[in-house]
Amino acid sequence: MNSDEKEDCECAPPQAETSPAGGPDREYEEPEIENPEASRMKRAAAKHLIERYYHQLTEGCGNESCSNSWCASSVGFNRMDNNTAAVKALELYKVNAKLCDPHPSKKGSASAYLESSAHGNSACGHRKMNHKDVHSVRDNFKDLNYLTEEKVYEILDICGEKEDYSPLIRVIGRVFSSAEGLVQSFRRSKPHTKEELKSLQGKDEDKDEDEKEAAACSATAMEEDTPASSSSSRLGEGSSGENDVQKLAPDEVSVDIEAVRRVYDRLLSNEKIEAAFLNALVYLSPNVECDLTYHNVYSRDPNYLNLFVIVMENSNLHSPEYLEIALPQFCKAMSKLPLAAQAKLARLWSHYSAEQIRRMVETFQQLITYKVISNEFSSRNLVNDDDAVVAATKCLKIVYYANVLGGDLDMEHNEEEDEEPIPESSELTLQELLGEERRNKKGPRVDPLETELGIRTNDCRRPLIPFEEFVNEPLNEVLEMDKDYTFFKVETENKFSFMTCPFILNAVTKNLGLYYDNRIRMYSERRITVLYSLVQGQQLNPYLRLKVRRDHIIDDALVRLEMIAMENPADLKKQLYVEFEGEQGVDEGGVSKEFFQLVVEEIFNPDIGMFTYDERTKLFWFNPSSFENEGQYTLIGIVLGLAIYNNCILDVHFPMVVYRKLMGKKGTFRDLADANPVLYQSLKELLEYEGSVEEDMMITFQISQTDLFGNPLMYDLRENGDKIPVTNENRKEFVAQYAEYMLNKSVEKQFKAFRRGFHMVTNESPLKYLFRPEEIELLICGSRNLDFLALEETTEYDGGYNRDSRIIKEFWETLHSFGEEQKRLFLQFTTGTDRAPVGGLGKLKMIIAKNGPDTDRLPTSHTCFNVLLLPEYSSKEKLRERLLKAITYAKGFGML
Repeated sequence: MNSDEKEDCECAPPQAETSPAGGPDREYEEPEIENPEASRMKRAAAKHLIERYYHQLTEGCGNESCSNSWCASSVGFNRMDNNTAAVKALELYKVNAKLCDPHPSKKGSASAYLESSAHGNSACGHRKMNHKDVHSVRDNFKDLNYLTEEKVYEILDICGEKEDYSPLIRVIGRVFSSAEGLVQSFRRSKPHTKEELKSLQGKDEDKDEDEKEAAACSATAMEEDTPASSSSSRLGEGSSGENDVQKLAPDEVSVDIEAVRRVYDRLLSNEKIEAAFLNALVYLSPNVECDLTYHNVYSRDPNYLNLFVIVMENSNLHSPEYLEIALPQFCKAMSKLPLAAQAKLARLWSHYSAEQIRRMVETFQQLITYKVISNEFSSRNLVNDDDAVVAATKCLKIVYYANVLGGDLDMEHNEEEDEEPIPESSELTLQELLGEERRNKKGPRVDPLETELGIRTNDCRRPLIPFEEFVNEPLNEVLEMDKDYTFFKVETENKFSFMTCPFILNAVTKNLGLYYDNRIRMYSERRITVLYSLVQGQQLNPYLRLKVRRDHIIDDALVRLEMIAMENPADLKKQLYVEFEGEQGVDEGGVSKEFFQLVVEEIFNPDIGMFTYDERTKLFWFNPSSFENEGQYTLIGIVLGLAIYNNCILDVHFPMVVYRKLMGKKGTFRDLADANPVLYQSLKELLEYEGSVEEDMMITFQISQTDLFGNPLMYDLRENGDKIPVTNENRKEFVAQYAEYMLNKSVEKQFKAFRRGFHMVTNESPLKYLFRPEEIELLICGSRNLDFLALEETTEYDGGYNRDSRIIKEFWETLHSFGEEQKRLFLQFTTGTDRAPVGGLGKLKMIIAKNGPDTDRLPTSHTCFNVLLLPEYSSKEKLRERLLKAITYAKGFGML
């Protein structure tokens, strides 16, 4: 058979395959002959016909008046996905269904290429279209249902030559408004293939032809091979969606992200084309939301995630045009992604650069801010009910965890949980009767996405971008925290709580949420106590009462707290009520403040020996050779927990590693930087030393410490450590074990007892869920920044004083002239503590009230309510003298 005859057999069927009945001519279905060449030709022809059916079902013949019910160009044809079309093509082939001739408008398009599907190496000659044909047939691009980078550039070049970009705008509008089209677009090609070396115009066609030739030469039955081959050809990137997912890592997708970025860079500079992206997103988002909500589309096709990856690469999403409709709708759709899809997005984005993460954060933050400032939210019109703000916050959570995953992680050094459980309350039975058991045993909340990713925020040493960039201040200002806390506790699907996304809240807002939680738990304990006393007939004790002598405050307080911790730990969650023996002050908060201050002063006195004090860092650390028992450290932990629980600020100075350990992380070499900077610097120099460590330094795996009396104590970091030299090879191990000993092992007994006491009070609190270690420090110690100008702005006046009163102006002039120590004494005198609350002095609501005319009496205060009672002194000098004497010698409580 000569070449012409071969061409008639394989390439001519479109001209001779229509029988009078309207179906394809099946002369190829005669019994297979022995000739291998004829058998090969038969398979190729059958493959070709099935491909014709497939493209008729997916793209149509191009004739708008087509009457073939199995043609995509016919009126009323129901579109089908690629796999369904492949199966249907095989069925149509078997039943001799009608096959349309390509309409002239389709000649030379992707369908036309399939009509010459035999490869150049086969007997059939390979037809190529000239440049003029491309221009004439692709002006409308109606057959283009997905995009590749090359196709975009091809259309862009054609539009550029004609200076008419409407064809490209129509293609973008069609593809970017179709979930199916967008999912199939910009697929990654296999690396190092010969197609990458071909021209942009011929790349996709050559690849299709290679795949067809491979399928035609397969030894398997044609009917089984062809649908997969056709589906692969339809996707345009060489593989089906399901196969892609099986080959991809958990943090990979099948979309070519770099190609998408290059395409956006080329197209977004054109305003008309940019409008096409905007309009397409408006049409796309509701359909995507519906697919995710009702059709479970992600579980059927994980490549659906490509859609969100592609859209989020649009660098103009935060522009004003998108904020009104397009971006809110897209966020609603994105917030419907199942947990597994959100986790995959977070893993993918964790590989992005800090600038790319920041761009996405700014996109969602801008939408939240825009919605907040353009609406008047109140207690009746809650921001929690704004769908756009809620959806954008949920989307921001995905980026937040990507930021954590992409940061500097420490996943290994986790503290072991306490072996002994915290003792149960003797009131457990009554709590069960009251329906309280589920609340108490539920434990701290954990974010589902955090669980899915297997990551905790505390595992991140340094995120890609600072955590502070996720806080939205306008949202914090309009958030009704009492309502939000209610939604947080009830956990209904209908109401969203921003406390479930604590990264967006500032420390002040979260502290308020914690305050509500503590107060409600106090009232709950009080209610249970009242009922318990009625049932058991015992004495009513609704408060945690501590009666202490000022001269024996440690003995009295610790003995009482130890008894409570042993007998009934639930009492620790009652509201604290302190009474100093022999003093008349009623505790509305102020007496407790001074109690905590005095206890801390005594406990952290280096002479007691429970903690060591570093003069260089001004920080305390656990004394590994302390004579005190574990119970004493447990009680100190209880005191810290009670301070948080009762909203009191303590003058405690621990290194950050203590708060990290309280949150479940072990101390590592990096934590020595602030805990013991001298040792840290020495070990760092050891790691960086370029000479021979063994010969020059002569260090072994044995280290020495001094006990309470200055006696040296030796400790082997490894067995027989004194005989193991530190070398260049094992110095990293030496440094890690040195830090492990200093921060964990040497104080293990003391710290476990301390943490146990802390958790006795806070174990049911959302403390760990809401706060990071540095925020825990702020919660306990308050702000170190004393901005008295901010305090002046927020101070209120009573009893006849106002901002313009002479005495008030003189008072602030006097206060601003004080030194740092005098200002701290004033704060102590007025509020009961010399530290600023979370958020700074601007969050402190101080009241200055008139206390009579000019007199020799000193100013007084109600520290419970932050009220300063100030007589109207006749001169500024007298005001200064009286005020200094009051704040310098103030100690004790008395009734006025």
